[in-house]
Amino acid sequence: MLNLIPKVMADSAAQRVMLRCDLLASISETQGALTRVYLSDEHFQANRQVQQWMEEAGMSVWQDEVGNICGRYEAVTDGAPAILLGSHLDSVRNAGRYDGPLGVLTAIEVVSALRSQNIRLANAIEIVGFADEEGTRFGITLLGSKGLTGQWPNDWLDKTDDQSVSVREAMIAQHLDPRKVLQAARRPESIAAYLELHIEQGPCLETADLPLGVVTAINGAHRLHCHFTGLAGHAGTVPMTQRQDALVAAAEWIMAIEKETTAAGGGLVATVGQISCSPGAVNVIPGEVALSLDIRGPEDAPLSQLLEHLLSRGQSIASARGISFRAEEFYHIAATTCDKRLREACTQAVSAVQGSAPQLSSGAGHDAIAIAAQWPVAMIFVRCEKGISHHPAEAVTVQDVAAGIQAFTQAVQLTATPSREYETDDLSQAV
Repeated sequence: MLNLIPKVMADSAAQRVMLRCDLLASISETQGALTRVYLSDEHFQANRQVQQWMEEAGMSVWQDEVGNICGRYEAVTDGAPAILLGSHLDSVRNAGRYDGPLGVLTAIEVVSALRSQNIRLANAIEIVGFADEEGTRFGITLLGSKGLTGQWPNDWLDKTDDQSVSVREAMIAQHLDPRKVLQAARRPESIAAYLELHIEQGPCLETADLPLGVVTAINGAHRLHCHFTGLAGHAGTVPMTQRQDALVAAAEWIMAIEKETTAAGGGLVATVGQISCSPGAVNVIPGEVALSLDIRGPEDAPLSQLLEHLLSRGQSIASARGISFRAEEFYHIAATTCDKRLREACTQAVSAVQGSAPQLSSGAGHDAIAIAAQWPVAMIFVRCEKGISHHPAEAVTVQDVAAGIQAFTQAVQLTATPSREYETDDLSQAV
């Protein structure tokens, strides 16, 4: 059984991570508000800074063809498959400073801890600061991790930002060759597993009063445009019993969505986030309502069943009121289940740090979604204050980050292919 790195070492590492998160947060296109987008000057300034920290940790470092910053800490045997660690360095607009960078910087501390104790594993460790997970600039997500797995669609180079600059043009401006995008793809045999540490972006760990949790799956999602079409009429002359009010039907459906999704359980969630009413006059019965539906869950089958049920419910509500209902799906992503063996390693590591390891699904997307198309993945969550994320108020504590570094380091060691020559029980006990 491998022991945890010393607590005093983890505490020092956590302090360093917090300071580095602050420094990266200052690399922003807007003063006083963190915004760092793909293929911007700030993107590559952040890469250069992370490269310096990787090199200080004893890693060889390179930037790949889509702009990911990559570092490698060699295994006992040169060229061995790597355990890949990482997260993203880009941000949403007016972002928090821990979503993404925390995972990259704690991964660097994992390597630092192993190197300081002269430990090399049977697997190499590679760290990637992914260039774009959020999709803030070009409206397409996971560009960095999909570059690593060779999943770039042909039309991505032609996608444009709000200034009509294409991905191709932005790459050329930053001295990347768009003709070489596919060269970022890694050989399947070069990677053994992927582990990611990330802030939870939700309130579950804070509610449980625990710093860490283990991710079971990244939720799949369906997004739909929905419409109720009734009959507009005079608000004063049409009797209540003869109305075909689209807004009342939509309201009834929204309440049913909340009630029936709550009853379904299983980590399923559903949200109506947009609604518009036509003709939108104070003295006219609403004739048409357009609304969105976002439904997510950790398993595809129950998620699909709930969606089918909710759409059927919408149809029933409309029929009972003599109006029509239709829905068109415009986005779908399948659920990503974390690998059982890797999840067990994370569970063992988190339990060693805090005595238990709550299992929870992720309602937000992560680079692990793209990586899972090629390699097994697992994730550890770190508690964040009030579950706030994608906001400047995003916050974690030094103590929680230290716990994360301890657990993450042990999870990496437990994941590595056993090597008798280099297995050790001599790591210092946590104090």
